[in-house]
Amino acid sequence: MPELKEPLVVSVSPHFRGTDTIRSVMADVVIALIPAMVAGVYFFGGRVVWILLISVAAAVGTEAILQKLMRKAITVADCSAIITGILLALNLPPGAPYWLPVVGAVVAIAIAKMVFGGLGKNIFNPALIGRAVLLAAYPVAMTKGWLKPFWWHGRGFFASAVADAQGAALDAISSATPLVKEGAADPFTIADLIIGKVGGCIGETSALCILIGGIYLLVRRRILWQMPVAFIGSFALLMALFGVARHPEPLDRVLVEVFAGGLMLGAWFMATDMVTSPLTGRGQFIGGVLCGLLTFLIRLKGGYPEGVSYSILLMNMATPLIDRYTQPRRFGVKSRAKHG
Repeated sequence: MPELKEPLVVSVSPHFRGTDTIRSVMADVVIALIPAMVAGVYFFGGRVVWILLISVAAAVGTEAILQKLMRKAITVADCSAIITGILLALNLPPGAPYWLPVVGAVVAIAIAKMVFGGLGKNIFNPALIGRAVLLAAYPVAMTKGWLKPFWWHGRGFFASAVADAQGAALDAISSATPLVKEGAADPFTIADLIIGKVGGCIGETSALCILIGGIYLLVRRRILWQMPVAFIGSFALLMALFGVARHPEPLDRVLVEVFAGGLMLGAWFMATDMVTSPLTGRGQFIGGVLCGLLTFLIRLKGGYPEGVSYSILLMNMATPLIDRYTQPRRFGVKSRAKHG
């Protein structure tokens, strides 16, 4: 028999071949994140560049070291660790100390990814696990690094956002995002939220830049529309019906809740993670509605004004169950009961 040039892969149907690779898919995600990264650097200065570089380097380095220790092939060239580092950095305050992304990246890669076996086997979004651990372990560092947009004007683009002699951060703002409890005035406009001229995490302030990246992923067919549409739509509907009834301008407040905080970034870039989200369009719609409901409940009733990260992680837990009940029927089978 002639020797096979490539290994023979035996798997279940359906069979199809494509030209996409892990690296090409991940490269598209990196490209889609560029507008949000540029916006973060533009509004919060050059220290954001360092946070991004440190986070990516820590994520890539951790994965390479662990794969070397485990005697596995080093696969950092697939860009998946780069995306984890970028997403973690975009979920940090712009005034965060430089050691914070290092700790978060190590947790994200070592605990949320490699413990489960590496890419494709993790059940939780690694970047969100890193952020959740940082918020639980270092709440002060995660909640005291909020800076005003353009705080670096007059100090230099690469100025350090260090504490002054009185212990107060330079040009700091008192809250992470414009998400405030009912009754407080909104010191910004809807246009500020869309453009990104508000405080918040590095990558969540500019809804326009996030949307540009999300549309790019849709055009490239890297994500399904059901997840972000169901996530944002269900949250907005619930907020309109039950969350802002007593607000003097309910429509404006709904828009604030949609564009502020991490909803847009989470809906377009983290809830749509190919590994941890449901497989089918119907499953992603259900997962999006679940995320929208949980985010609404956390924001409305929780003590913490944001809830996107936790809602996505809870959805990740439900993904196997969603996949089980939304899998398509096999060809020729009339009901799921006959083959399940």
